Amino acid sequence: MYNTFSILFFLQRNRATPDGKAPIYARITVNGKRAQFSIQRKIPIEKWDNNSGKVKGNSPEAKSINKFIDEIRYKLNKIQERFLDTNKTFTAMAIKSRYIGNDKVNKMLIAIFQAHNDEVESLIGKDFAPGTAERYRTSKKHVQEYIQKEYNVDDIPVNDVDHKFITGLEYYLKTERKCSHNTAIKYITNFKKIIRIAYANDWISKDPFFHWKAKLKTVDREFLSKEELQTIVDKEFKIPRLELVKNIFVFSCFTGLAYIDVKQLTKNDIVIGIDGEHWIKTKRAKTHTRSNIPLLPIPASIIEIYKNHPEVKNSDKLLPILSNQKMNSYLKTIADSCEINKNLTYHLARHTFATTVTLTNGVPIESVSKMLGHKSLKTTQHYAKILDRKVSADMNTLKSILKDQEEKSQKQTNS
Repeated sequence: MYNTFSILFFLQRNRATPDGKAPIYARITVNGKRAQFSIQRKIPIEKWDNNSGKVKGNSPEAKSINKFIDEIRYKLNKIQERFLDTNKTFTAMAIKSRYIGNDKVNKMLIAIFQAHNDEVESLIGKDFAPGTAERYRTSKKHVQEYIQKEYNVDDIPVNDVDHKFITGLEYYLKTERKCSHNTAIKYITNFKKIIRIAYANDWISKDPFFHWKAKLKTVDREFLSKEELQTIVDKEFKIPRLELVKNIFVFSCFTGLAYIDVKQLTKNDIVIGIDGEHWIKTKRAKTHTRSNIPLLPIPASIIEIYKNHPEVKNSDKLLPILSNQKMNSYLKTIADSCEINKNLTYHLARHTFATTVTLTNGVPIESVSKMLGHKSLKTTQHYAKILDRKVSADMNTLKSILKDQEEKSQKQTNS
């Protein structure tokens, strides 16, 4: 049966208050039959536009009420769509009842996301690292901005998330937010956890991610060559902050520790190992796995440099360290000063340790994996693949040199 369906917002003028304000009502009409309800908002009669069914003007009150009207219209349309999708007969009263009922029990997507993020925040340092909390905050921000752009509302029922929503979000992240493929996939994977929470709690009847598969592209991680690393080690800066950032970066190049792990290092993390030498023994903030790293001469000398620094002398901290944002900002200056044409970030130090400092020098991959605190050897093997590609490129260069030498030799013989 074909159904006519419309939504109208109007003022109930006969219920106006003495100060001239009338309540706003929503009217649903299906096949000529009506059902209506108050949206619990009042507005001066002269400020209402009958043609648009909205409040006139751009005042904060007008914008707020008009946005609320758009949200109600969106929800009513989605309820009607669900009736159509399931081939169920519906009436104006059925849509009103579903809306009034859902308003009480239906879970809203951003509200669920925020509740999850609040829980993560409360468990920082116990079950989650600060970086994890930050990623979830950013993911929620992107999802909310996508909803505002696509649906012109601040939140939607979690029931409204479907495969189309997910693929639309991915497209939005890549085009509007200019995210790389892998970054977009990681944000959606974070969002996927929120949907799984809703599914586990029976707030949704099916998992919209069932047919969505995360496909990360293999990306070669940059690292410093032996010559580039030595250039940075040898470079001296007269500005104390630049010298500090350089030294802390070099410390990570020879220990493989991530920024947060260096920041959390204490003097108690330096211990005497089974070989009688100094070791760094700490737990990675990201994975909570142990990292046991023999202390090489260069990082040992950096610890010695800063042992009397006020931030170190008056606390348990092993090294003074700036914020990650400031560190990365100063590293750009250091790269320019050293004429290194690479995107020098703090995390590149960890890649340099895995490749240039250890694997290139014959340290077994199993030992490198343990020092890096990787849960799986497969994660470490990616660095070995990078080195294989470098070996291949180097050998191709060598082949070219040998070929040139052979051609020169033949010319000399012929002449």
